[in-house]
Parts: sequence; C-alpha cells; structure tokens
Amino acid sequence: MPRLLLACAALVAATPLLPSLTAAEKAVPYAQILGPIRLWTGAAPGATGERPQDIPTLTPYAPAGRPAGATMLILPGGGYGGLAEHEGTGYAEFLTRHGITCYVLKYRLGSAGYRHPVMLQDAARALRMVRAFARRDGLDPRRIGVIGSSAGGHLASTLLTHFDAGRADDADPIERESSRPDLGILCYPVISLLEFAHAGSRRNLLGENPDPALVRHLSNELQVTADTPPCFLWHTVEDKGVPVENSLLFAGALRRAGVPFSLHVYEKGAHGLGFGRPDRPAPPWGDQLLHWFRERAYLP
Repeated sequence: MPRLLLACAALVAATPLLPSLTAAEKAVPYAQILGPIRLWTGAAPGATGERPQDIPTLTPYAPAGRPAGATMLILPGGGYGGLAEHEGTGYAEFLTRHGITCYVLKYRLGSAGYRHPVMLQDAARALRMVRAFARRDGLDPRRIGVIGSSAGGHLASTLLTHFDAGRADDADPIERESSRPDLGILCYPVISLLEFAHAGSRRNLLGENPDPALVRHLSNELQVTADTPPCFLWHTVEDKGVPVENSLLFAGALRRAGVPFSLHVYEKGAHGLGFGRPDRPAPPWGDQLLHWFRERAYLP
C-alpha cells in the first residue's frame, strides 16, 4: 500500500518546503501517492469556507527508479465544474513510467462558486511550488511543464500566457519563484472564449454575463507573445465538445509569435479521450509526446 504523507499540508507554512525524499521512497512503484499538499497554510486567497472544494491541493507522483529531472504540473479538465480523474492520475501514471515527476492539481471550480482569477491563482501558486520542490529534490527547475485537457487546457494556456516572474523580496520563498512554465501540453484544449468557446467552461469561469474585455483577456489565442513557452497540442476533428479551431487558433498565434510548437490533429475521436480505453481508443499522441520530449531534452 502506498504510504500517504498526510502531514505534508502542515509543512507548507513558514518553512513551506517538504523534506527531501529518501532513497526508499524514490524506489517505490510509479503510482505511489506522496500527498496531498495544501497550496497555502490556512485559507487560500478568496476562499469562501473550509469545505474540501475550498482547499486547492497538489498530489505528487514519484517515478520508479532514477528521475529524468523534468517535472509536470497536471491540470485535469471538467468544464471548470469538475475534475476528470483520467486526465489527472491517468496522466501521472503514464508520465512517471517515463521518469517524469508529476503533481496533479485540485484547483477550485465554478461549481463551488468560484470565478476567475481564483483558478489562475491556484495554478500559478502550484507552478511556483513545483519549481521550488524541483530545487529541493535535485530536479531541474528549468524543466517544469504544465499539461491540461479541455477546460484544464484553458487553465494551462492561461498560465502559459499570464505568468509572472515572482516577487524576489517576498517573505514566502514559494512566491519568489516564477509562475512561467518551461513548456505546455494542451490536450483538446478550450482556448478561446469567443466564437469557438465551450459555453459551460466560460460560464463556470466567468459567470453568466462577463465583461467583454475580460472575455478577450482570457481568450488565450489573443495573449500569445514571443515569451510564451513552447507547446505540444493535440485535438480531433470529430470533437463536438470543444471545436478543433481552439487548437488551430493557438497554434497559429504561436507561429506568428515565433514560439516553437508541435501540433497534432487527428480525424477520429470524441472529446475527453485522454489516453483512451478499450472501447474508446485515443490517437497515438502519447508516443508523439515522448518523441517531442526527447527533442526538447525533457527525456534522455
């Protein structure tokens, strides 16, 4: 049975970094859970209570054997109304098999009464923590990626285009870290909140009648710059939940900004496939992702 380090949350306080993993802990099977870890000691900024849905957490997954040195922050999809397990733990299990350390974020949701910028606050704080943990554990703090699917892809693309360098003079060492990912993986992502928006995700994120300026601000194809990190994107033409135009718009923006990217558009496949299952096979995007990781020196 995996040993749950339930006391981790209490350690993210005045000294927010966790103890280094022991050799025995690093050698356990890939799916061992070592968390969850609260993002903030006490109430999170903007929290409306202390219900489980008010407490954003990170759940770490350690690879078996020698880590590759890279780390991924995983943002599950679910329309900003839920969190899809197969796009969280499922991705962590795949990536840790290949030596990549993973952290799955439970971020706050519109279904619990939260709206932007709370989701971005959670994702930015999580990225800062993951980078700090990489420094602590002897991993590479310059190889920190983010992967998101569907609405989690929108949150990932928001982080990819709305990051900051951190505050060097902050008393909290976590807040001194940059929230900029070093690369992004966007799986059938919600990108635009305009013509090709997923209506449910936009409503859960911004409410019923959002300010048009905010809608444009969070239509992330409009926010790409030369500082946006390299990205891997995949989508299917058959996707009826989130139109493929979302990925095409973001890839076009990356191209115009001179940002490296790898775009994979498949003819067949419904929305929300993740890595698929026997009755709903997914395209071979995982193999192509591993190839891209090697091209970018995230894997040997």
